[in-house]
Amino acid sequence: MALLKVDNLAVHFHTRNGVMKAVDGISYEVEAGKTLAIIGESGSGKSVSCYSLLGLIPKPPGRIESGSAIFNGKDLLQLSERELRKVRGKGISIIFQDPMTSLNPYLKVGEQLIEPLRLHAGMNRKQAWARATEVLAEVGIPNPAQRMNAWPFEFSGGMRQRVVIAMALITEPDIIIADEPTTALDVTVQAQILKLIRELQQRRNIGVIFISHDLSVVADIADHIAVMQYGRFVEQGSRDDIFRHAQHPYTQQLLAAVPDSEKRVAAGGHPQPLVEVNNLLVEFPDNQGGEPIKAVNDVSLQIGRGEILGLVGESGSGKSTLGRSILRLQNPTSGSILFDGHDITTLNAGQLKPLRRRMQIIFQDPYSSLNPRMTVYDTLAEPLLLHRIATKKNLDTEVFQLMDSVGLSRESVLRYPHEFSGGQRQRIAIGRAIATRPEFIVADEPVSALDVTIQAQVLDLLLELVERYNLTMLFVSHDLGVVRYLADRILVMKSGELVETGSVSQIFNAPVEAYTRSLLEAIPGKSLLKLDGTRA
Repeated sequence: MALLKVDNLAVHFHTRNGVMKAVDGISYEVEAGKTLAIIGESGSGKSVSCYSLLGLIPKPPGRIESGSAIFNGKDLLQLSERELRKVRGKGISIIFQDPMTSLNPYLKVGEQLIEPLRLHAGMNRKQAWARATEVLAEVGIPNPAQRMNAWPFEFSGGMRQRVVIAMALITEPDIIIADEPTTALDVTVQAQILKLIRELQQRRNIGVIFISHDLSVVADIADHIAVMQYGRFVEQGSRDDIFRHAQHPYTQQLLAAVPDSEKRVAAGGHPQPLVEVNNLLVEFPDNQGGEPIKAVNDVSLQIGRGEILGLVGESGSGKSTLGRSILRLQNPTSGSILFDGHDITTLNAGQLKPLRRRMQIIFQDPYSSLNPRMTVYDTLAEPLLLHRIATKKNLDTEVFQLMDSVGLSRESVLRYPHEFSGGQRQRIAIGRAIATRPEFIVADEPVSALDVTIQAQVLDLLLELVERYNLTMLFVSHDLGVVRYLADRILVMKSGELVETGSVSQIFNAPVEAYTRSLLEAIPGKSLLKLDGTRA
């Protein structure tokens, strides 16, 4: 028997620009001990379809137009706010995508964990504290009694997500809604979180609604899959049916967009190095007064002209620090960085300015790296004017050419960043990076937060630009599938050190280091998305 039965749910947003049908007549069931995955791109209605069940959509402009959602014999859509409060957390819990924004930074973790127990279970503070400590241990937090007194910022991303999962589980709900719970996590931490959710689900016979745009993750965790597009379910079926016998063109498009093939590397390699790093050391002071933290420890590497070098490793391994140090956005402690044969480690800001034209960076989050007060035109024009690549007379032409290069409509030139989708914002960031016609680009996790189809478009755009402009690139990522698709060579980084280097084929097919093997083993979806580039 189903724990939750949703029938013909429709949720519309009534705005100045008309009615947006965010959810347009969907039906599904959630069974005890089973996982229903709802997949689709951003804006397809996945999150709205679940949040509306618990009254968590903004009203206005949101409004439930029709449907029913039967849970424990009651229609959730007909309950009052007071009645819904009894369901939230106790009957149905939510694991949100970003644990840092769903945890209160002003409260210690223990205080946040005991709140639902005191509210829903009627426990006193001592009982709630003891139970919360047990649940922290259950989700794999070491030294749980001590960590109950820690602040959220004192946890890593993976550990914060474990805290959020503990908060969702602490009242022993019947159903958990997991909204993109592993999107921003490393592949190994992601594997741990998915394993944890599965184990807790089986142990407590919980029904799970798993919202995701990551098909490889869904391949590992789902029992049943619903594919959502424009507010509707275009296809539903068992996990194997969807992955092996997809019927709808949109589902086939999503599956085809998963990067699962290896880049064809031209014979001859890249003998001429553009970037050389020798014995690089980057240290940060320890806040506790101990020995300095070696973020990058005695690293040496070369990047050939026209080469895409993939740099992989977990969060905290030093990947981004290495990339920023090569661009001198972070000053190294010792070692040398040669760009086109010249050591740039001793140059001051004024001496570095001419080099900035030749070296650029694409950041992970385009929304935070773009100025919200600047239009696309201003964003792309700024580097052109700063480096005197364009004059005011030909500025319009240069800006429009950049927009054409990255696939942006010229009609959107006067829009602001918030008026674009995530993928479009990343195209703006890429356009800004290539505006100076650089020779070298550091791409720091540029597709980690994008939908699978948008990710595929951005990756193909980067490959096209590398070929067209003979760019050299350091591509930093924790997504091994993406690196495999894009890179010519791969470096594996752990705890500030390079532990392995080789061609894409060597790293994926014959890794030497145990750490590299552990990264490969943690790649989700191997059962249905083979590593050799063929569908299972």
